[in-house]
Amino acid sequence: MKRTVFLIRHAKSSWNEISLPDRERPLAKRGQRDAPMMGRRLASDKVKPDLILSSPAYRALSTAHIIAETLDYQKGIVIDERMYASNTETLLAVVSGLSDDLKCVMLFGHNPEFTELAHRLSHKLIRMPTCAVVQFTFDAASWSAIATLKPDRVLFDYPKRK
Repeated sequence: MKRTVFLIRHAKSSWNEISLPDRERPLAKRGQRDAPMMGRRLASDKVKPDLILSSPAYRALSTAHIIAETLDYQKGIVIDERMYASNTETLLAVVSGLSDDLKCVMLFGHNPEFTELAHRLSHKLIRMPTCAVVQFTFDAASWSAIATLKPDRVLFDYPKRK
Protein backbone atom coordinates (compact mmCIF):
# COMPACT_ATOMS: atom_id res chain seq x y z
CA MET A 1 0.00 0.00 0.00
CA LYS A 2 1.24 3.49 -0.83
CA ARG A 3 1.62 5.83 2.13
CA THR A 4 2.51 9.49 1.71
CA VAL A 5 3.83 11.82 4.37
CA PHE A 6 4.40 15.52 3.79
CA LEU A 7 6.84 17.44 5.98
CA ILE A 8 6.00 21.14 5.79
CA ARG A 9 8.18 23.64 7.58
CA HIS A 10 6.24 26.62 8.89
CA ALA A 11 6.24 29.76 6.75
CA LYS A 12 8.51 32.71 7.56
CA SER A 13 7.80 33.99 11.06
CA SER A 14 8.00 37.48 12.42
CA TRP A 15 10.55 38.66 14.95
CA ASN A 16 8.97 42.14 15.25
CA GLU A 17 7.83 41.58 18.84
CA ILE A 18 10.91 40.20 20.55
CA SER A 19 9.08 39.97 23.88
CA LEU A 20 6.71 37.29 22.54
CA PRO A 21 7.39 33.75 23.70
CA ASP A 22 8.72 31.57 20.88
CA ARG A 23 5.50 29.54 20.64
CA GLU A 24 3.48 32.71 20.00
CA ARG A 25 5.48 34.21 17.13
CA PRO A 26 3.16 34.98 14.17
CA LEU A 27 3.85 34.72 10.48
CA ALA A 28 5.71 37.57 8.81
CA LYS A 29 4.26 39.20 5.70
CA ARG A 30 6.41 36.92 3.56
CA GLY A 31 5.04 33.90 5.42
CA GLN A 32 1.48 35.11 4.89
CA ARG A 33 2.26 35.29 1.16
CA ASP A 34 4.23 32.04 0.86
CA ALA A 35 1.84 29.70 2.71
CA PRO A 36 -1.14 30.22 0.37
CA MET A 37 1.18 29.97 -2.65
CA MET A 38 2.50 26.60 -1.46
CA GLY A 39 -1.06 25.51 -0.72
CA ARG A 40 -2.05 26.35 -4.30
CA ARG A 41 0.88 24.30 -5.61
CA LEU A 42 -0.28 21.33 -3.53
CA ALA A 43 -3.87 21.84 -4.67
CA SER A 44 -2.75 21.87 -8.31
CA ASP A 45 -1.24 18.41 -7.65
CA LYS A 46 -4.62 17.34 -6.24
CA VAL A 47 -3.19 16.57 -2.79
CA LYS A 48 -5.88 15.38 -0.37
CA PRO A 49 -4.55 14.64 3.11
CA ASP A 50 -6.41 12.23 5.36
CA LEU A 51 -4.90 13.94 8.41
CA ILE A 52 -3.03 17.14 9.22
CA LEU A 53 -0.85 17.26 12.34
CA SER A 54 0.78 20.45 13.58
CA SER A 55 3.14 21.68 16.19
CA PRO A 56 1.33 23.85 18.75
CA ALA A 57 3.49 26.87 17.86
CA TYR A 58 1.38 29.66 16.38
CA ARG A 59 3.51 30.01 13.23
CA ALA A 60 3.26 26.28 12.42
CA LEU A 61 -0.45 26.12 13.20
CA SER A 62 -1.09 29.25 11.11
CA THR A 63 0.75 27.70 8.17
CA ALA A 64 -1.28 24.49 8.60
CA HIS A 65 -4.58 26.41 8.65
CA ILE A 66 -3.71 28.41 5.53
CA ILE A 67 -2.69 25.34 3.55
CA ALA A 68 -5.62 23.28 4.86
CA GLU A 69 -8.02 25.97 3.69
CA THR A 70 -6.37 26.10 0.26
CA LEU A 71 -6.73 22.30 0.00
CA ASP A 72 -10.37 22.45 1.17
CA TYR A 73 -9.43 20.16 4.08
CA GLN A 74 -12.61 19.85 6.14
CA LYS A 75 -11.35 17.81 9.09
CA GLY A 76 -9.82 19.34 12.19
CA ILE A 77 -6.09 19.95 12.43
CA VAL A 78 -4.61 17.82 15.20
CA ILE A 79 -2.11 19.58 17.44
CA ASP A 80 0.68 17.32 18.66
CA GLU A 81 2.94 18.68 21.40
CA ARG A 82 5.67 16.22 20.36
CA MET A 83 6.24 18.23 17.19
CA TYR A 84 7.51 21.34 19.02
CA ALA A 85 11.15 21.46 20.18
CA SER A 86 11.46 17.86 19.09
CA ASN A 87 14.01 15.54 17.51
CA THR A 88 14.16 13.06 14.65
CA GLU A 89 13.35 10.02 16.78
CA THR A 90 10.28 11.66 18.27
CA LEU A 91 9.03 12.74 14.84
CA LEU A 92 9.57 9.22 13.53
CA ALA A 93 7.55 7.94 16.50
CA VAL A 94 4.72 10.32 15.54
CA VAL A 95 4.71 8.94 11.98
CA SER A 96 5.16 5.33 13.09
CA GLY A 97 2.19 5.64 15.42
CA LEU A 98 -0.25 6.79 12.75
CA SER A 99 -3.36 4.73 12.11
CA ASP A 100 -2.90 2.37 9.20
CA ASP A 101 -6.29 3.54 7.89
CA LEU A 102 -4.53 6.75 6.78
CA LYS A 103 -2.85 6.96 3.40
CA CYS A 104 -1.78 10.61 3.23
CA VAL A 105 -0.65 12.70 6.20
CA MET A 106 0.78 16.22 6.51
CA LEU A 107 3.03 17.30 9.37
CA PHE A 108 3.68 20.99 10.06
CA GLY A 109 6.67 21.87 12.19
CA HIS A 110 10.11 23.34 12.58
CA ASN A 111 13.77 23.25 11.79
CA PRO A 112 16.24 21.82 12.48
CA GLU A 113 14.08 18.76 13.25
CA PHE A 114 12.28 18.65 9.90
CA THR A 115 15.47 18.96 7.86
CA GLU A 116 17.09 16.24 9.98
CA LEU A 117 14.10 13.92 9.48
CA ALA A 118 13.97 14.68 5.74
CA HIS A 119 17.69 13.92 5.48
CA ARG A 120 17.26 10.65 7.37
CA LEU A 121 14.48 9.56 5.01
CA SER A 122 16.37 10.73 1.90
CA HIS A 123 20.03 11.68 2.11
CA LYS A 124 19.57 13.98 -0.90
CA LEU A 125 17.74 16.52 1.29
CA ILE A 126 20.02 18.74 3.32
CA ARG A 127 18.05 21.96 3.81
CA MET A 128 14.41 22.94 4.23
CA PRO A 129 13.84 26.68 3.91
CA THR A 130 10.75 28.25 5.45
CA CYS A 131 7.50 26.90 4.00
CA ALA A 132 9.34 24.08 2.23
CA VAL A 133 7.31 20.98 1.40
CA VAL A 134 8.83 17.52 1.16
CA GLN A 135 6.64 14.65 -0.01
CA PHE A 136 7.72 11.09 0.75
CA THR A 137 5.81 8.16 -0.73
CA PHE A 138 6.48 4.68 0.62
CA ASP A 139 5.26 1.24 -0.32
CA ALA A 140 4.45 0.10 3.21
CA ALA A 141 1.85 -2.11 4.81
CA SER A 142 2.04 -0.01 7.97
CA TRP A 143 3.24 3.41 9.09
CA SER A 144 5.37 1.63 11.68
CA ALA A 145 7.62 0.36 8.86
CA ILE A 146 8.49 3.82 7.49
CA ALA A 147 11.61 4.28 9.62
CA THR A 148 13.24 1.24 8.03
CA LEU A 149 12.24 1.83 4.41
CA LYS A 150 13.54 3.96 1.58
CA PRO A 151 10.88 6.11 -0.06
CA ASP A 152 9.69 5.18 -3.55
CA ARG A 153 9.26 8.84 -4.38
CA VAL A 154 10.58 12.10 -2.95
CA LEU A 155 9.37 15.52 -4.10
CA PHE A 156 10.80 18.76 -2.76
CA ASP A 157 9.33 22.23 -3.24
CA TYR A 158 9.84 25.61 -1.60
CA PRO A 159 8.60 29.16 -2.20
CA LYS A 160 11.62 30.49 -4.09
CA ARG A 161 11.79 27.53 -6.48
CA LYS A 162 11.19 28.70 -10.02
